[in-house]
Parts: sequence; structure tokens; C-alpha cells
Amino acid sequence: TAFLHGDLDQPLYMEQPEGYVADEQKDQVCLLKKSLYGLKQAPRQWNKKFNSFIMDQNFIRSGHDSCVYIKQVSDEEFVYILIYVDDM
Repeated sequence: TAFLHGDLDQPLYMEQPEGYVADEQKDQVCLLKKSLYGLKQAPRQWNKKFNSFIMDQNFIRSGHDSCVYIKQVSDEEFVYILIYVDDM
């Protein structure tokens, strides 16, 4: 469900889903307010939102691998977050 939380940064329309079409409104389309699974934009939008949140939590994105986030908790303790698509 991670991809369902991405915010779209441009207007995106889709045909009405099967079973939802009302006869009097069959030529209308749906304006999406959030990302959906299957959209090409979904992974990128989720990653942008995740990156923004994690940076607000004082993590630093690795310069060597953009899927690694690091936070220094104390002089000898670090927290590492490793992500792959939407798995941590």
C-alpha cells in the first residue's frame, strides 16, 4: 500500500473503472487525487514523499547509494535505513 500514499504533482485523469460506470456519466473520466498502483509515477512519487519525511527526521542520504539513509544517534551509535522500492 506504500504507493497509494504518493502525492501527484500534475493533473492525472483515468477512465472510469469497470463496474463503476454509470450510464448517464459513461463519457466522464476520474481526476486522481492520490497515486495508484500501476501508475508509472507511483514509485517516484512515493520515494519523493518518503525522502522528504526521512530527511525531516534528521537522516542523511548516502552519497554513494541513494537507497541508504544514516542517522547518528550518539558518538558510537548509528541508525541505517536501507530501502529497495518500497521495502525497508
